[in-house]
Amino acid sequence: MSAVSDRLPVFPWDKLEPYKATAAAHPQGIVDLSVGTPVDPVPELIQKALVAAADSPGYPTVWGTAELRDAIAGWCGRRLGARGVAHQNVLPVVGSKELVAWLPTQLGLGPGDRVGYPRLAYPTYEVGARLARAEYVSYEDPTELDPDGLKLLWLNSPSNPTGRVLAKDELIRIVAWAREHGVLLVSDECYLELGWEAEPVSVLHPDVCGGSYEGLVAVHSLSKRSNLAGYRAAFLAGDAAVLGELLQIRKHGGMMTPAPVQAATIAALGDDAHVAEQRARYAARRGALRAALVRHGFRIEHSEASLYLWATRDESCWDTVAHLAELGVLVAPGDFYGPAGDRFVRVAFTATDERVAAAVERLG
Repeated sequence: MSAVSDRLPVFPWDKLEPYKATAAAHPQGIVDLSVGTPVDPVPELIQKALVAAADSPGYPTVWGTAELRDAIAGWCGRRLGARGVAHQNVLPVVGSKELVAWLPTQLGLGPGDRVGYPRLAYPTYEVGARLARAEYVSYEDPTELDPDGLKLLWLNSPSNPTGRVLAKDELIRIVAWAREHGVLLVSDECYLELGWEAEPVSVLHPDVCGGSYEGLVAVHSLSKRSNLAGYRAAFLAGDAAVLGELLQIRKHGGMMTPAPVQAATIAALGDDAHVAEQRARYAARRGALRAALVRHGFRIEHSEASLYLWATRDESCWDTVAHLAELGVLVAPGDFYGPAGDRFVRVAFTATDERVAAAVERLG
């Protein structure tokens, strides 16, 4: 058996520890803008749903309750414009990162199969391919990839880390190409409800997919839009044949969303008011940090959606990380997301209002 170090890359966040120590030594404390983890309270109606379902002594099902599948299907129709989503077109998962990391393995990919993902991307796409011992390739334009052996194509719009949003015409072109070459297209849309300067569109929108979900799967998470990162609440929607296979595999693997989390997910998907309130919080933090970074000499690229600002001072990302750490502000170096990010940093605006205000003052 090969060592873990042979199969996986170095865990990138370990490299940030010395800079975190520098930032933590600031007299007024660290402002940690490196990881996009929610800091605001879980909405009360979701907490109440979780508590009400706390007496759940039996095993939940992998497919979830009928009420959960109804909630997911209803949300897809209301929010994504996806028509005719049935129970066979949805599948709850135990957080989206678990899905991303293990999807190639669950699809049966292995040596000789190829997984494509964006040139600047969440590292777990590569990790998933490595865990399956499949080959992996990054792209600037997915339609320029060699389709030979390409079994899985990841899209990520809005993007982590850049916040870039793929326009509807781009999605139409990519979907058509994937279908022409028989490539499964999986679209990571976890930031879809956090568009600022663009309106993100799902691959399941009828204008994009032509009303058919064949060859398409969308990944969605409640971590960001509902502050549920600690609940590990996420789901898939799309091709019934693909999801049916995954359901059988996940049954064997015991990959069950806990029953109280299923109940909380139903409550979260049925309420849009808390999403609007959270968006307003993020919009204010984003506006304040963006203005402060620009005044400080940064240039912001993309960043039209998601929870991040993709910023550069046209220098090594690690020089920028060191500079900001001296101010007590910790950010993520862009090369965590691929060599193309080596002159950028990713700035999360998921800190509290008080910490964001502190960062703005220090940048001033």
